[in-house]
Amino acid sequence: MIPISADFPLSRLRRTRQTPAIRGLVRENTLTVDDLIWPIFVREGEGVKEPVASMPGVNRLSVDLIVEAAQEAADLGIPAICLFPYTDVALKTADCAEAWNPDNLSNRATRAIKASVPNIAVMTDVALDPYNIDGHDGFVVDGEIVNDETTEALVKQALSQAEAGVDIIGPSDMMDGRIGAIRRALEDAGHKNVLLLSYAAKYASAFYGPFRDAVGASGALKGDKTTYQMDPANSDEALRLVARDLSEGADMVMIKPGLPYLDICRRVKDAFGAPTYAYQVSGEYAMIMGAAQNGWIDGDKAMFESLMAFKRAGCDGILTYFAPAVARKLRGR
Repeated sequence: MIPISADFPLSRLRRTRQTPAIRGLVRENTLTVDDLIWPIFVREGEGVKEPVASMPGVNRLSVDLIVEAAQEAADLGIPAICLFPYTDVALKTADCAEAWNPDNLSNRATRAIKASVPNIAVMTDVALDPYNIDGHDGFVVDGEIVNDETTEALVKQALSQAEAGVDIIGPSDMMDGRIGAIRRALEDAGHKNVLLLSYAAKYASAFYGPFRDAVGASGALKGDKTTYQMDPANSDEALRLVARDLSEGADMVMIKPGLPYLDICRRVKDAFGAPTYAYQVSGEYAMIMGAAQNGWIDGDKAMFESLMAFKRAGCDGILTYFAPAVARKLRGR
């Protein structure tokens, strides 16, 4: 579509920018609290609030404080939180059995939240890296991250999360066929209303470093994840992955990271029209916060501008560590 307008001076495009009221009337995209999912890191203990050094303002929280954070999110109108466990190294094994332990950290946090803050949606992560002694999202056999055996384990992990009461399961592992396998297993077990938000286009990115610190996976990781996460040079492949995951039963799809891949967000939304999300990942957050703390940028303005970019690119929502700060600003608190 090519906009049609008169020639200057009959057309003065600055007319629609002259006051806040006029700018509001012609604004094409709007960011609201309903667009936000807040990722939170959970750890063992009680009353524990442990800062993540590489993510200023982000903490690992014990389950009791996670419940308080969920209540804060609900009070701010944030519709969903996403849990990521910081697993004790003693529980990390080659068989990753803690991933589907009904009483693992993630499942206990889910039950505690649902008991106290039932109306907030709880999203969880399906991947083996928080439980894997090798730090990978899948099983490592003779140096290879094996696909089919990993998928079987991911199904068990997803079922344990569904039993704990999650609303949204987020498979982030990038194994082939895992969406279909998880969807069939959920249906067979009677969890037909649990949503799948597939990390359909997850790139092998340098922007994940602070997150790996936050979940304790940095030191464990052996090698890299380039055999299962996407090549940053590829775009068409993302559409194939999204098409596959939607055909296998994904309800929503995710692009990760966010800002470096806005072109992928736009292509996915235009091609499929499905609910499309982006993850403003730890490295993106850390860069904005680090620059703001050094006085190099206006942190609040950069926060809002970065999130509006996702809306402009077609995203229906964003996973962002800025969620509570944004919600407070939007609500004038």
